[in-house]
Amino acid sequence: MQKDFKLTSQNNIWFGYFTSFEQAGFTTACSTRLHGESDIVPGTLNLALHVGDNPQKVLRNRQKFAEAIGVKAERFTTCAQVHGSKVQVVSEHLIGSGALSFADTIPETDALITNLKEVPLLLFYADCVPVLLADPETGAIGLAHAGWRGTAAQIAKKTVAAMQETFGVQPENLLAATGPSIGDCCYEVDDVVRSQMEEYANCFTEKCNGKYWLDLWQVNRQQLMEAGVIPSRISVAGVCTNHNPELFCSYRYENGRTGRMGVCLCRKG
Repeated sequence: MQKDFKLTSQNNIWFGYFTSFEQAGFTTACSTRLHGESDIVPGTLNLALHVGDNPQKVLRNRQKFAEAIGVKAERFTTCAQVHGSKVQVVSEHLIGSGALSFADTIPETDALITNLKEVPLLLFYADCVPVLLADPETGAIGLAHAGWRGTAAQIAKKTVAAMQETFGVQPENLLAATGPSIGDCCYEVDDVVRSQMEEYANCFTEKCNGKYWLDLWQVNRQQLMEAGVIPSRISVAGVCTNHNPELFCSYRYENGRTGRMGVCLCRKG
């Protein structure tokens, strides 16, 4: 396991990135909540169009983020996340889906994969786990949204499998990472959640009265290893969104009234 997650800023826009991906020719960027124009939580950098924020301000936030990380905002390719496990291949005709309007985002999807250059995949998070995948050999990338439901449905493994089938990726060549998200220090769940992940019982710490702390980072790490990813090539940001609400959006900490951070993954040109 690598710990190569760094925070930086460009034009006063703060974001995190993984050095292992950058060195291999991939742009990674996990936005923060700082220095935006949102109304939903005033002054924050909400990047999602589906949470009731002023859409023009969201687009301005996206433009700021794009300029800071060196991609084109009109090429952001997004999907309507539904806590499922559908993986969509992004081909030429889908580039820019959802970039300027939620109306043309890719529907009912929680993971995107592509091997095209300069296509910034962009998914949205506020506690759920971002799973990033990149293959230096084929240039293929994958980005998944893994809340507890997506994790229970093994979306990380399904994304690896889709990259194998579509692009001929060998799992042992993959770089993988999990971005800022809720940690086991803060993620309390009940028996309903635990019953959906019996095979990962080691990732639950019992509290009392049928409550547990759940380590989603470890569950997704284990799933990536089960899919054939080499443990030393998996990076874990190790940053809890609920524990750092001044820096990140947290659905749980803010009782659902919050924006969404964006995680971008792009194969450089």
